[in-house]
Amino acid sequence: MSRHALRSPRELERLLARIDGRGYKAYRDLHGRYDFEDFLLSIDHVQSDPFASPSRVSVQIPFSRTGLPRETIEGTSRIVATEDFLLRSLVRNARKEESRSGRAGSGSGKSGRILVLEPGPALLKRSAVRIDAAQLEARFRVGLPAFGRRIAGEPARRLLLESLPRLIRSSLFYSSLDADALKRWADVSEDADALREALPRLGLVAFVADGAILPRASGIATDPLPASEAVPFASPESLRVSISTPHSGILSGMGVPRGVTLIVGGGYHGKSTLLNALMHGVYNHIPGDGRERVVTDSTAVKIRAEDGRSVRGVDISPFINNLPFRRDTTAFTTDDASGSTSQAASIIEAVEAGAEVLLIDEDTSATNFMIRDHRMQKLIRTEDEPITPFVDRVRQLFSARGVSTILVLGGSGDYLDVADTVIGLFQYRVRDLTPEAKRIAGENPTGRERECAEDFPEPRRRIPIRGGISARRGRHDAKIRARNRKEISFGRDEIDLSSVEQIVETAQTRAIGDAVHRATALMDGRRTMTEILDAVMAEAEKGLDYIALVKSGEYAAFRRQELAAAINRHRGLSTASR
Repeated sequence: MSRHALRSPRELERLLARIDGRGYKAYRDLHGRYDFEDFLLSIDHVQSDPFASPSRVSVQIPFSRTGLPRETIEGTSRIVATEDFLLRSLVRNARKEESRSGRAGSGSGKSGRILVLEPGPALLKRSAVRIDAAQLEARFRVGLPAFGRRIAGEPARRLLLESLPRLIRSSLFYSSLDADALKRWADVSEDADALREALPRLGLVAFVADGAILPRASGIATDPLPASEAVPFASPESLRVSISTPHSGILSGMGVPRGVTLIVGGGYHGKSTLLNALMHGVYNHIPGDGRERVVTDSTAVKIRAEDGRSVRGVDISPFINNLPFRRDTTAFTTDDASGSTSQAASIIEAVEAGAEVLLIDEDTSATNFMIRDHRMQKLIRTEDEPITPFVDRVRQLFSARGVSTILVLGGSGDYLDVADTVIGLFQYRVRDLTPEAKRIAGENPTGRERECAEDFPEPRRRIPIRGGISARRGRHDAKIRARNRKEISFGRDEIDLSSVEQIVETAQTRAIGDAVHRATALMDGRRTMTEILDAVMAEAEKGLDYIALVKSGEYAAFRRQELAAAINRHRGLSTASR
């Protein structure tokens, strides 16, 4: 029989009986598709032994049989939300099935495990659940049971013929779902997209709705602080805007205008909390997250100093020039960047990747990159200082390049001279301090001199060169693994993404690793970095399978800005410029 031919559950049961007690590799006989009448079970890849990564399986259900209303797949917003809702249902019920079957007693290694990609609070396109007008597909892993390294036939039968069908029917069919909750998921996603789409028309880069809960339960938590302990967000009247949404009517909240915006206030009063909410506002969020009505321009990039990072051929001359020994900064390369050179490179790279908004926190910035005050200017002459501080370029970035900046500050009043908007935080309550800030700036001149006369120059375009980046390990095929959200093992190299703060799930990191591999095939010495990013993202837009090395339910959508960040942090990257 062809292994691609449909088989019945009864045939699966007979196969399990036949291989019971044999060596673990006999499980390979199960590879294929099984018709359970209301769904198809596909065993796509069988693990090599009970201690290896569990086997990959998938389920296909004709859309007409799911019972899902047609409106759940009307538009990208609703599709992503519906897929997310079903994935969370699958995760929740998989835990119940493991508990119900007593997985711990079912054998050695990963026997009996049902592993489904666990999503965070962001609403992302993921490969674990996919829906279109034809079918619903779910992908996950199962640990095929064994005693030692021998097949445990009866536990395998219970897993594949009882637990999995029960899991599928309780998680993916409309009759088993909370219909009101599913609708709320899709409505929230569609409303968030409507808010974000309204930003350019209103001259805004971000919107924070009244009533939003911005603080998290802890510094490492994604859950919101309980409403009883949090201060709900309330916009100052002077910054309040109203935006119409499809499902929640007109929402009122604070609009952050284009240009240069400062967020100021005392320590622990909520400045960084607001910036973090804006940083994550590039994604939609699930109901109950507290930030589901906080949206930011989708290209916004958080910038910070990264001592020791690799920089390859970046034109940092707008910020750093006239280095000792006439070292070139129009194609700057180093294996060990300082705080200032890393921050300069990150800004240029972000603009190259299409960022129209920069998010910066003074606490994670290089002080000498951000400002040189009047006294330091007197002590060290401008011609002896290679760094053009950000305070002298931030205005130009907007006027010449259209790039807005939102900057958290606590110690440098020199930025009041270049700010369009000043937002104050007082015990998590927001005030518009713009008039007062302008008055103070006018009455108290700092005496510092601007350290650049020309407008923000056009950075040179980089052309990645083939050969420096490779996912191969010796003669082996590409070896790419996301160790966690912050690190990719890429062939013989490691890509450190610990300072790329807008990656929110390991599933994104996994997809980015494979996308970097796709990008290397386009590094022909002719295409610019921008053109390579365009090409890879065009493939990713078709579906995550287009950039993935294997068919898997463990990928999540990513932005071109994070793909660029990963390529730029690979120490093997080599570039030319024009």
